Amino acid sequence: MQELFTRSQRRMFSASDDSAMMKQVQATHAPDGREVDVTPILSIIEDIFRRATPSDIDGGAREHMDALDDNISLDAFSGMLEALSYTIHKISCEISCKCSEGGDAHATTMALFNTLSGYSWDAKMVLSLAAFAVNYGEFWLGAQLCTNNSLAKSVAVLKQVSNVLEHYNALKPQFDALHNLVKVMLDLTKCIVEFKQLPSQYISTDAQAVSIAMAHIPAAAYWTFRSIVACYSQTLSLTGLRDAYTASTTEAWELSSLAHKVSSMLEHFKKLIAICYQQIDENRQIEAYHNLVRLLETIHLDNMKVLRALIYAKDDIQPLVDGFTKNRVNIDVLRKKHVLLLISSLDLSAEEILVLDQMYRDPKASEEYHYAIVWLPIVDRSIAWDDGYQQKFEQLQAMMPWYTVQHPTIIEPAVVKYIKEVWKFSKKAILVPVDPQGRILNQNAFHMLWIWKNLAFPFTAEREAALWKAESWRLELLVDGIDATILEWMKEERFVCLYGGEDIEWIRQFTNSAKAVARAAQINLGMAYVGKNNAKEKLGKISSIIIQENLSHTLADSTAVWFFWARLESMLYSKLQHGATVENDRILKEVTTVLSFDGSEQGWAIFWRGTTHEMARAKGKVATDCMVEFEKWKDDAYQNGFVPGLHNYLERVRTPDHCNRLILPGTHGPIPETVACADCGRVMEMFFLYRCCPE
Repeated sequence: MQELFTRSQRRMFSASDDSAMMKQVQATHAPDGREVDVTPILSIIEDIFRRATPSDIDGGAREHMDALDDNISLDAFSGMLEALSYTIHKISCEISCKCSEGGDAHATTMALFNTLSGYSWDAKMVLSLAAFAVNYGEFWLGAQLCTNNSLAKSVAVLKQVSNVLEHYNALKPQFDALHNLVKVMLDLTKCIVEFKQLPSQYISTDAQAVSIAMAHIPAAAYWTFRSIVACYSQTLSLTGLRDAYTASTTEAWELSSLAHKVSSMLEHFKKLIAICYQQIDENRQIEAYHNLVRLLETIHLDNMKVLRALIYAKDDIQPLVDGFTKNRVNIDVLRKKHVLLLISSLDLSAEEILVLDQMYRDPKASEEYHYAIVWLPIVDRSIAWDDGYQQKFEQLQAMMPWYTVQHPTIIEPAVVKYIKEVWKFSKKAILVPVDPQGRILNQNAFHMLWIWKNLAFPFTAEREAALWKAESWRLELLVDGIDATILEWMKEERFVCLYGGEDIEWIRQFTNSAKAVARAAQINLGMAYVGKNNAKEKLGKISSIIIQENLSHTLADSTAVWFFWARLESMLYSKLQHGATVENDRILKEVTTVLSFDGSEQGWAIFWRGTTHEMARAKGKVATDCMVEFEKWKDDAYQNGFVPGLHNYLERVRTPDHCNRLILPGTHGPIPETVACADCGRVMEMFFLYRCCPE
């Protein structure tokens, strides 16, 4: 009989979702609209099962004597349980009676469906599991307490469970199979409850994953009921150890087979619930994104709503770190202040921080301009956050005297989406000014800050236009206050030559020939090497040679070189954003020329006279040739001035043949769609350049 029963079970497993059987199950389902809060019941069930696991056998009595205060409070559920206690008791008795009589497992399962016909699928599963938990808990309670409690011992003797612990090792296969099945049917029930509790405002019942889950829930309920019946039958067989030694292997196989079936269903539902949560998260982020868009388009009394939305909207933590004190603070410290949001990846360069630090610490920044800076690091959440990222974040944070978020992960995905899509943040840092009323004044004020420093405050497009209107192409605009020596030369009205490149032989030839021309022309010439963009390691070696051989002055350090080129790139993007072209804007033309000089493989030079607008420029061989050929233009230089004479000569020897390249590796703005050649005015072709230059 046992073997026939097992074969019957096997046939049932192979046809687990037989349509006829599922139709029979569906026919019992007649929900009457009653709602059951299954979550607290599930908590009690889980607590019972947890305390009755094999690992708790030795300490089960002691743990059970401890109140349930560490996990749940029964008082909170007393009212709800009172209403359901009759149903739970009825199911418990029904299972007990039918299993004691040795009834057919399928028939017992269907009887449970009929008893619970008026409930929803998740309530059916939880209530039936609760009924089993009562019997299961009583069984293990008696087994665990009978050794040290006289009342429990007497009851255990009558129920014939007093020897369960004594024979535990011999019955271990059955215990293991039993507890494993209890665990998986509990997990499956919890998963079904999760589906019922999905927020309808973020996922529709028509969603594919939800529809598939709903179609399979009746089968999940059926096999959960079947598992409950099998588990209860197993506890009966353990009572008095009836046929324990002969039946243990077969019964353990039955439980293991059911566990395998339920586990397979559980994995299927887990995949579906994961898809649902992903869709819910996406829909929540879409909603949060649209809410953020509306918020930033609304006029506010102060900046708090906007800053909370962009930095951290909850009140459970202090989200900012004060760069001066290193203490955690609330966003309220930014109330009614001008705020610059420094938005970057973790690849923010030390040069950017150092230069921004100088401007932030400028006494005028606090006395006249009153702005605060907040660093919002944007990280790729698809990449696991590890110790390396944490160390990099902390290193950058330690360098900053302004406010920073306490951790990058507190920035909401919707905010990151807005920053990337609306403010066009990609890899290079941007600086977004927010005024005391929460208005976004500019999508990137870095170019303004680099060009005019704090004079650009409050960093609006109108302020930018006004500053450009007062500007002209002159040496002071090109170098600003980057180098004190050059500023001193300008005050003395000396002739100044700025040159760059990375060909040390060209540098030697050019500087020596330029010095010779200065002596011949009897002019006081100051020469300064401004390096090459994005070649930090090479520049260190070249600058050392220039200093050792006394070829010329060099900019103070790598930060000064970086800032020189960053300002030029900022000028380019600022001008392009205001609609300037090389044909109608002298500054843009000259900036483009210098940047294209840097993009070539040749050296280059620009000559100025003090604070005047006199200027001449050339690159590569032309620059050295005009120095060597000073005799050809010296008369013009003596008559009209050194720089005008040089300019006139360069115009005479200029040929229509040229090849200018503009490389922008460190831009602080969107890539311009078109750039005109500074020499001929034609639109330059755009190429993608992938370059690896290990130094």
